[in-house]
Amino acid sequence: MVKPGDVPEYPAHWEADVVLRDGGTGHLRPMTAADADAVQAFHMAQSQNSIYLRFFTYKSKLTAKELRRFTELDYRDRVALVITRGAEIIGIGRYDRLDDPTEAEVAFNVSDANQGRGLGSILLEHLAAAARENGIDKFTAEVLPENRKMLQVFSDAGYEVHRHFEDGVVSLEFQIDPTEKSRAVMESREHRAEARSVAGLLAPASVAVIGASRAWGSVGQQLLEHIVEGRFTGAVHAVNHDALEVSGMMPHARIAEVPGPVDLAVIAVPYDQVPAVVDQCGAAGVKGIVVVTAGFADDGARGLARQRALVRQARANGMRLVGPASLGLANTDPAVSLNASMAPGLPLRGGLGIFSQSAALGVSLYASMSRREIGLSTVLSAGNRADVSGNDLMQFWEDDPHTTVCGLYLESIGNPRKFSRISRRLARSKPVIVAKSDTMGLRLPPGHAVRTTQAPAGALDAMLRQSGVIRVNTIEELADVAQIVVGQPLPRGPRLAVVGNSLALGTVVADSAEQLGLTVTSMDNALALDTGQSRALPLLAHTLGEALARDDVDSAIVTLLPVTGLTIDAIAGTLRACSETAGKPVIAVFTGIVDAGIQVNRQLDGGLPSYSSPGTAIAALAAVTRYAHWLTLEKPSFDRPAGVDTDAVTALLEQWLEGIEGDGLLSLDAGRTRELLGHYGIEVLESVPFHSDDEAVAAAERLGWPVAIKTLDPALRHRLDLGGVRINIENAPSLRRNIGQMRKLLEQYGHVELEVQSMAEVGQSCTLRAIEDPLLGPVVSFGLSGDAVNLLDDWAHRVPPLSVGDTAELVRSPRAAVKLFGYGGLPAGNVAALEDLVARVGLMKDEHPEIAWVEFNPILVGPSRVTVLAVELRIGNPARRTDSARRALVS
Repeated sequence: MVKPGDVPEYPAHWEADVVLRDGGTGHLRPMTAADADAVQAFHMAQSQNSIYLRFFTYKSKLTAKELRRFTELDYRDRVALVITRGAEIIGIGRYDRLDDPTEAEVAFNVSDANQGRGLGSILLEHLAAAARENGIDKFTAEVLPENRKMLQVFSDAGYEVHRHFEDGVVSLEFQIDPTEKSRAVMESREHRAEARSVAGLLAPASVAVIGASRAWGSVGQQLLEHIVEGRFTGAVHAVNHDALEVSGMMPHARIAEVPGPVDLAVIAVPYDQVPAVVDQCGAAGVKGIVVVTAGFADDGARGLARQRALVRQARANGMRLVGPASLGLANTDPAVSLNASMAPGLPLRGGLGIFSQSAALGVSLYASMSRREIGLSTVLSAGNRADVSGNDLMQFWEDDPHTTVCGLYLESIGNPRKFSRISRRLARSKPVIVAKSDTMGLRLPPGHAVRTTQAPAGALDAMLRQSGVIRVNTIEELADVAQIVVGQPLPRGPRLAVVGNSLALGTVVADSAEQLGLTVTSMDNALALDTGQSRALPLLAHTLGEALARDDVDSAIVTLLPVTGLTIDAIAGTLRACSETAGKPVIAVFTGIVDAGIQVNRQLDGGLPSYSSPGTAIAALAAVTRYAHWLTLEKPSFDRPAGVDTDAVTALLEQWLEGIEGDGLLSLDAGRTRELLGHYGIEVLESVPFHSDDEAVAAAERLGWPVAIKTLDPALRHRLDLGGVRINIENAPSLRRNIGQMRKLLEQYGHVELEVQSMAEVGQSCTLRAIEDPLLGPVVSFGLSGDAVNLLDDWAHRVPPLSVGDTAELVRSPRAAVKLFGYGGLPAGNVAALEDLVARVGLMKDEHPEIAWVEFNPILVGPSRVTVLAVELRIGNPARRTDSARRALVS
């Protein structure tokens, strides 16, 4: 109980918007004393049976004493969380710390009308996160045997639950640290809920256009007309409080007057009216809204504030929001046939789902696909991307049988770790093409909570490569790749046949293909095709068919200069037939066509990708081939290194961070650093600072000869050429002499503090760094020390968790990494030991966001062993990662 006069600090960071099992939303927050009346109302609305199952007895009303106990909390020993819809509490979860301070008793209560929507499991996830933050690692609960729903919540959570039956009550207890199973359960529930929430937007049973207007050409009039003319299969309603007739239908003055439920509301009213309309939608039980109105985050600080309030308003009322400034959405499934967008008609039906953000790029993306005649399954323009995001669309596409390829143009990323996790899974079953300009960098969508990135250049690309996505830079490149994957089988390997009617052009194509990682194994570029269609087409089919039949050919590119008498369509039919017979991809390139009426950068004959530029075609095929290779790799293996004690490090960090607030960082001394790293099986070669020659000699005697001496100046401590290091000192006289010489030399730099260290096995000097980035989370970087990283920026980056393959690729990716494998006649280093070190650092950084920065520099990779010579490690309050062990929408 909170003592009189105490005002516990409200843990605002526990607040979260959540997606429920059926796709609706709710707001989760800590309970406060001001909730007493709402808690009483919640209790009195419950059925007698629900009250009995919660309290083991029936009580029609809570006493004043009980209300105080339930609502006056210290947010440490006594915590309660509520989920609300609007102002109404629909679920409560609480814990009370027991006599053992590491244990707490937990209880839940979900309103009768909202049972079965997954509130119990969400409350459990968030309560467990709050409890871990407060030093609790075990939950207990007492449940009546007939309360099967609550027993199911615990048993399905993924924790190892121990139970026993005594005195008519089932007692349960379980550790609340996230496990592999509990994370998998959370991700599965998150996937189903978010997929359903998007399905409700893209496949509604009824749509209302609010702001539908009689004014020809107005946004509201066009939206309504496009929905009607697109032959939407559900009910369509117009809402306009002024007009008597809109597009041939009688409008309703308010959304509340629409008969029957409304699944989707498309809002096209002036921005100052939007909040009131969203409130009305919430009160009417609308499930999702599309806001096409601009003037929010694109209108400076005041607009940004309006947008944030709008998102809170929508989510609190159970609705997902697309926009603001959205172009709308579309679904070509004949069972839906929805065109709630500014596009004049439904796109060509096909298997490509596309997601975009701003209106300008959304128009460009849609137009590019239309020009290419690439069929689409679903289209969603997120506008300012205030709520519904590319992550949500990927959750939906994974289950959507009509979507076979996923295309996203990302101007910003709200939750990169979650994006990586979803795309890594989705890309195993469907190609994911991501366009993101290098010049845009890594940033949040407008209107989202400000988090700046310190991630090194290249970290985002590394994350995308790990995730298996096909990374491109422009809309046109996205369309180039989409042409192949929507209509052709994936190549089984990089071996390429080049067929054509020009030797010069074929040579250029082959050279370009080799530069992009393809291997040309078959060339026939002297076809005589000017003999008339009846002879040329069979020759082309025979030559291409023979090439595709070879075991050492995985795909073919056919490059043709114009030939009199041969039409593009006739050639396309021949090429596609050859592709279907062989089950291998064929790409067509028609070069030199000057007739503006002939379009070749498009899908031909219902599925043959064609291009006017050989370079464009080769680049697209190479990207698809890399993706196909990624699919052949075994499912990522995340082997846990031996000798790791995560709990010991957690305890150390909690102890050392006590009193560190805000963005403050603590640099660990050498002793603490070695202690922490030792729990991850990482050894650091001991070094001893000294002030006098006698201290240095004593340290060298203890460490063992020969030794090295170094300056403590971070800029010079690794610079043998500038006198910051002296090595192979074999006795005391030599040590004293070298100390004197170093001090005299270093006086010019103003830094003469020194340390002594025993000599390590000679090897290649490397640098390994891991940081906690506010956007990407943990990032691990590797390079070869010296000019390679300092001048040439020759780093490789990966985002944990690191699979065995990620670790191997990381140490091989820098251009200078060839020096680790016996370059120039030198012996190869122990790369296996280096990979083991990288794996341990990656695991440590993934498990401990409190480690803000750790740099191992230098690491000597010798022929037989790997030695860490120096480590710098800083810890701080963990920036709460955007992807954690609790479900929450990014705000």
